[in-house]
Amino acid sequence: MADVVQYKLERMVNELDDLERRGLFSRREIAEIVKQRRKFEYRLKRPSPLKQDYLAYIDYEKSLESLRLLRKKAMLRELEKKSEDGEGVVKKPKMKQSVSDFSGISRIVEIYRLATNRFKGDIELWFQYLEFCRQRRNGHMKKVLAQVIRFHPKVPGVWIYAASWEFDHNLNAAAARALMQSGLRCCPSSEALWVEYLRMELTYLNKLSARRSALGEDVATLVTDGHEPEDKQWRDENKELFMPIDGETKDHKDLDVQNEELKQKINVFREQGLNILQTVYKCAVDALPSSFTMRTQFLEILEATHLANPETMKNEILSDMKNQFSKETGYWDWLAKYEAAGHNSTQDVKRDHLHNAIQVYDEALKIVPSSTMFDLYIKFLMDTIVHQSSWVSDIDLVSHVLKVYEKAQSMGCITEDLACQNVSFLLELGRLDDARNLAEKLCNGELSKAASLWDLRLSIEMKRINTPTKDDLSSVFNLLQNPLRKIAVSQAESLWLMGLKYFANQKQYFDKLVDISVSCLTRDGGSDDGFSLSSTIVNFILQKNGIQSARDMYKRFLALPRPGLVFYKNCIEMEMNIASAASKANLVETRKLYEAALSTYDQDASLWQDYHSMESKMGTSESAAAVHWRARRTLKGNATLLS
Repeated sequence: MADVVQYKLERMVNELDDLERRGLFSRREIAEIVKQRRKFEYRLKRPSPLKQDYLAYIDYEKSLESLRLLRKKAMLRELEKKSEDGEGVVKKPKMKQSVSDFSGISRIVEIYRLATNRFKGDIELWFQYLEFCRQRRNGHMKKVLAQVIRFHPKVPGVWIYAASWEFDHNLNAAAARALMQSGLRCCPSSEALWVEYLRMELTYLNKLSARRSALGEDVATLVTDGHEPEDKQWRDENKELFMPIDGETKDHKDLDVQNEELKQKINVFREQGLNILQTVYKCAVDALPSSFTMRTQFLEILEATHLANPETMKNEILSDMKNQFSKETGYWDWLAKYEAAGHNSTQDVKRDHLHNAIQVYDEALKIVPSSTMFDLYIKFLMDTIVHQSSWVSDIDLVSHVLKVYEKAQSMGCITEDLACQNVSFLLELGRLDDARNLAEKLCNGELSKAASLWDLRLSIEMKRINTPTKDDLSSVFNLLQNPLRKIAVSQAESLWLMGLKYFANQKQYFDKLVDISVSCLTRDGGSDDGFSLSSTIVNFILQKNGIQSARDMYKRFLALPRPGLVFYKNCIEMEMNIASAASKANLVETRKLYEAALSTYDQDASLWQDYHSMESKMGTSESAAAVHWRARRTLKGNATLLS
């Protein structure tokens, strides 16, 4: 290993001498460079070098190369100042290329080569290598592209990157087309490949059209015209201002003939572009018959270009999408927003666009009557209400939203989320009584176990009462206990917290809540993670009545079946805090809790570790050793234990 590293360092001597001779680095800096390179070379010669070793070496060499370039530019600026003659004329100095100008880039390329040879499957590393070659233009691009295609032929991004380089940087449309077609044969199920292939073909056709225009043979391209309508109108009204370059006028008939010929030439390109789009679209649909997003991208490309008879192709794509995806809610949501944006209409008034979008949603509810469809419909209407200033609409959107909510109820598609949205919307409108009646109706109907809806209903009732009387407290408690008895404890966290806070100072009702919690925990059991009702109640009592009342309460909960690991840990933490405050003298209750928890959760390594840690800090060495021995015997070496 040392011989190989030394050999590589010796091959850098000419480069380092050149850097010192040209004054770019001092001898001390070069010694530091050699030290760093030796360190990196030793890392790469390990039996199993890491990817990070290569990347760190590359980053160092890139920084070194950037520093060399900066110092070279500074040196050239200094030479410019010195070469300025008395008349103020500056003679731009030149520095001959030497070995140090190329060795840095060559070394980075070599490190990338070694890295990709070792980590052939790392596509991110390959793309970093490609980007470096593209930026530096060092002539390695074709070779690296061939290697990455050979190792990753099933990655669509590789083919797209290679074709893009050939098309944009190498100006070789034939090679780019061949690469994209090879990629489509290897990855026929890639949406991105089909879309980018179409973009490339239309871009190439547009370049040909633009070239004809530059040569005076054509007057338009396939790209959508960016001129404003007012600009076009002004040009038409002031044609006499635009004179021919040679200053000669021609007969109008000759101009008409020339314009007709130019239109025919334009139409040839547009018809050819349409043929390309139709061909690629047909092949893409055959390869990906279930891809919805690919069709929408093809439609966007069609609308962004000037092709012959675009409406026919647009209708074909839209009809194909309707036949294929009419049972999917995402299609109808897209189509409604498409209509709202005015893409499928020749009318300019946004009122009509909004009407069309609403008609699409209404049709969707007949074909796909689902809660998801209602949710998408309502979200669209809500967004429209927020941006209503940009719409010219005679529709009362607020009333329409309420009608959609009512329709969801009548069709049996109302869900807990939709119901909460409906009640919240009524509250935002200030219709408190309507919101209260709706929440009551839904809670007593099909959503009787919807925790969030009950939470909303109870919050409405509680906010209505400013100074609660006995009758008010009784009414709220009777309303609260109904969902608490029906809904599982794990789903009713917010309801329990709301009730405990509301009745914290009402002993009679708080005790009743505790009794209800005992029956619910007996039915559902405690929690091993997440929300623990018993822990919450014990903490309430601890803050209100002190440790003895809290201890009596948690012992009552521990008597229930399956108290839950979270509850054990909460009680242990509480007792440890008391024991710590009492100068470590009272560990009896803490040990009892640990023993009770381990009787059920003896395979929980973290519980054993906590027990051992407690004995080590607050107990004796004998008790800590005993816990450690029991843990090893119980877990049988299957868990990581404290030493």
